[in-house]
Amino acid sequence: DMIQAVIMAAGKSTRTWPLTLTMPKPLLKVMNKEIIKHNLDALQGLVSEVIVIVGYRQEMIINEIGHKYGKLKIRYVEQKRQLGTGHALKNVEQLIKDKFVVIGGDDIFSKKDIRACLKHKYAVLGCEVEDPCRFGVFVLKGKEVKKIVEKPKKFVSDIANTGLYVFDKSVFSFKLKKSQRGEYEIVDYINMLVKKEKIICEKVKGYWLSVGHPWDLIEANSVLVSEIKSDIKGKVEKNVVVKGKLKIGKGTEILSGTYIKGNVVIGDNCRIGPNSFLRGNTSIGNGCHIGQAVEIKNSIIMDNAKVPHLSYIGDSVIGKDSNLGAGTITANLKHDNKNVRSAVKGKLVDTGRRKLGAIIADNVHTGINTTIYPGRKIWPGLGTLPGEVVDKDKTS
Repeated sequence: DMIQAVIMAAGKSTRTWPLTLTMPKPLLKVMNKEIIKHNLDALQGLVSEVIVIVGYRQEMIINEIGHKYGKLKIRYVEQKRQLGTGHALKNVEQLIKDKFVVIGGDDIFSKKDIRACLKHKYAVLGCEVEDPCRFGVFVLKGKEVKKIVEKPKKFVSDIANTGLYVFDKSVFSFKLKKSQRGEYEIVDYINMLVKKEKIICEKVKGYWLSVGHPWDLIEANSVLVSEIKSDIKGKVEKNVVVKGKLKIGKGTEILSGTYIKGNVVIGDNCRIGPNSFLRGNTSIGNGCHIGQAVEIKNSIIMDNAKVPHLSYIGDSVIGKDSNLGAGTITANLKHDNKNVRSAVKGKLVDTGRRKLGAIIADNVHTGINTTIYPGRKIWPGLGTLPGEVVDKDKTS
């Protein structure tokens, strides 16, 4: 019995700007591995073929993953027009043999939860959440789904829809209508299917790491890095203090006087130190340089980024090929101690984080002594002047 998987990876992801201006969201890295690869790793051994629905910057995904990944055969289908998740799924109808699992390309799922869902003929993965009005929620009777309600204004359930579904080919017999947003929604398949069939809701027992906004990467990274085992493939000089688990790649050197507290993952061919301070659950990509008297806390540093000296990077994302001038400081806490707000499509939103530094896109160069306010973002390829204070998003 051949089970297939469908990964939705076509979207433009404007809410994760500026990181997704240069690449599709499934290629953003968490713990030094692309979101889509975390999911492909989880699917190994559970399905035989993965169909990836692509659209925005699809060639980057195809070049990165190819047509075989581990034991999985990979196929690509282009969604030419973004008409919603239901429409995306309809695009693959011809390729579906029978039973299949659908997962969103923006979120990271665990093998344990995918496996649990695949035990049933029809299933969904739900997760208990504190704030159900932000999600679609499953209304349950026991473990059985009765209906799904989008962003309920009053309480009907606190089991959020994670976007993982187990269907079979028969689901395509339902005709979708456009929703109020003018899109065809995958959840409408569920509301039609429950009238005829039993759909089981499994609850998240592993993890569901949803990346809706740039700062969600920091949270997802923190969760995954907290679970690593130590693995040293590079060189750690004398007088380096390591308190926590450390994973470093080939050709990486950690120079004397560096202090590492908490779990840290570092890629290949990096130079760290001397006298750097790395803490929190931090990941640093390949080819990075973290220099003298630099403190990095609970952050993601993408490939080939350089933070050479006397800088503080806290609760931040630094895009690839960026270079931060000496004395670049990311402020990550507001004076009033309230949650940091950040602009998304021109509106300030509460990030839900008391601590959030900067979101810096690819190939950004900051001048010396640049100061960045909490939650501010810098668009790809831009720079700052020496001594500049970045108090709002820098988009041009």
